Amino acid sequence: EYRRLEECEEDSPPGEEEEEQLLLHVTEGPTDSWHHIKDLDSFFTKISWHSTRNGFACVLLSDVLELVQFLFVVTFSTFLLCCVDYDVLFATRPLNHSHVPERAKVTLPDAVLPAPQCARRLRGSGWLLFLLVLGGAVWLCRLVTALRRLVGYWEIRSFYIRALGIPAEELCNHSWQSVQARLLALQRRQPLCVPRRELTELDIHHRILRFRNYTVAMVNKSLLPVRFRLPLLGPVVFLTRGLQFNLELLLFRGPAALFQNTWSLRPQVKRAGARRALARGLARAAVLLGVANLALCPCVLGWRLLLAFFSYAEGLKRAPGSLGARRWSLYARHYLRHFNELGHELQARLGRGHAPATKYMDSFSSPLLAVLARHIGFFAGSVLAVLIVLTVYDEDVLTVQHILTAITLLGLVVTVARSFIPDEHAVWCPEQLLQRVLAHVHYLPEHWQGRAGRAETRAEMAQLFQYKAVFILEELLSPLVTPLILIFAFPPRALDIVDFFRNFTVEVAGVGDICSFAQLDVRHHGNPQWLSEGHTEAPPERQAEHGKTELSLMRFALSNPRWRPPPPARRFLGHLQAQVTRDAATAPPPRHLLAEGPLAASLLSEDS
Repeated sequence: EYRRLEECEEDSPPGEEEEEQLLLHVTEGPTDSWHHIKDLDSFFTKISWHSTRNGFACVLLSDVLELVQFLFVVTFSTFLLCCVDYDVLFATRPLNHSHVPERAKVTLPDAVLPAPQCARRLRGSGWLLFLLVLGGAVWLCRLVTALRRLVGYWEIRSFYIRALGIPAEELCNHSWQSVQARLLALQRRQPLCVPRRELTELDIHHRILRFRNYTVAMVNKSLLPVRFRLPLLGPVVFLTRGLQFNLELLLFRGPAALFQNTWSLRPQVKRAGARRALARGLARAAVLLGVANLALCPCVLGWRLLLAFFSYAEGLKRAPGSLGARRWSLYARHYLRHFNELGHELQARLGRGHAPATKYMDSFSSPLLAVLARHIGFFAGSVLAVLIVLTVYDEDVLTVQHILTAITLLGLVVTVARSFIPDEHAVWCPEQLLQRVLAHVHYLPEHWQGRAGRAETRAEMAQLFQYKAVFILEELLSPLVTPLILIFAFPPRALDIVDFFRNFTVEVAGVGDICSFAQLDVRHHGNPQWLSEGHTEAPPERQAEHGKTELSLMRFALSNPRWRPPPPARRFLGHLQAQVTRDAATAPPPRHLLAEGPLAASLLSEDS
């Protein structure tokens, strides 16, 4: 059942709870201009973003250029559709040069239609006018949002300078931990927040990551509809930025969301008797949102195609192998994320794991594909070599129709074929490589242990560490797949999601409703298999999967060494430190580790 955090009930007398959640008060002094801030979550989030995004100038430049980019894509696309004479450009219709006899070649200005003719073609296309009006409305909304955001960031810039004593030119010298320490010192010197209790590092992270912690917990408990089993394809994970935006709108920010504001759930969510009515309403809202996505699908899909073409076409021509590079999927960024882990901390950790993960995935090769790739690369390379020699001998060969297209496509085929040919001098150790990946990402399924060389393990790892081409394809398919997920896959899980928010929410005085997993409470959410035996009272259904509570507690304690954890967490950390000390004292000699460890087992294995 929904419960209020007992330790915080006595912090505020009755009647002051709403004020504590709404107001931020600063006493008279150098920071007297910051008072009555209603949304503390947004305030602390902007403080964090101001630090991680390198100050107001970078935020301003980024927002301005994003608006300019939107205008450029719309304007340039319209120009290509209405103002270019492709018959002249492709030389399918001869150009009359009688008035200028010395000209023999077609230039780019010859293929551009005059302005009046371009305007007539534009006015004659009703659907294009509708899209331009829609694009203009979207751009105006983005402009208003950017202006409001910039006003808020200007206030945060002043707060950094006047309250925290960090000038704009020195911001790059301060880490987030340094900024957070100054914020806590300011709270002790002259209280920023209305609650009389001391502000802690955990309170700040709760406010910044309130909704993100819920999402991470739901992925951990496999509640969100992002994993599917499809015919012929088998297990598939599908989570894109579009689907994530719709899920957050549905659960946290929309008119039918379970949160009534940024810090508290709707009262009905906290009552078990209203669970079915809430689930029906949530399922109905998901269906309506899916229908709205389906109606906007052509516009969104067209925009995604344009943006993908302008973003990746030049890179694909210059470096065709770039689409074969790998990146952490959006699902991996939720599955591998600790509770109370900020975005830049997650990015740094996954960045450190990128190189060993790439080596691990490269350790797998298909002999059949390697044979095909060698021969296909030979055939394509032979033709490409002849074309290159001919162009070197006589550059007029380039004037032959489609010769440049053939050279480009053959180069692409050769590059793709080479990516499937393994290095014959490389010796891989899958078990050791997977251990190196685990050292950075911290979460891997238990059934992968001892099975690093299996194709099934590689297929599951590919869901977390996907090709860039797969990422682009998923984003392009998102406008088509997201409505189907909202209409058909989300409603059956609506009741479980409502129960999750009721059962895994605690109310902290002065902070509001937060995900109970984010409390890092090993007593209520610990797993006995993860050194929590004797420290946890949690039944299996309340335990976090894969030891996420324990690992999140360890990471947060290491990242915030001045944080004073509650007694159960302190005892767990002490037990962990003692266990590590004992393991270090009883560790076998290095030669035994080499002989019996995964490295030797992998090197001596016949199927490795």
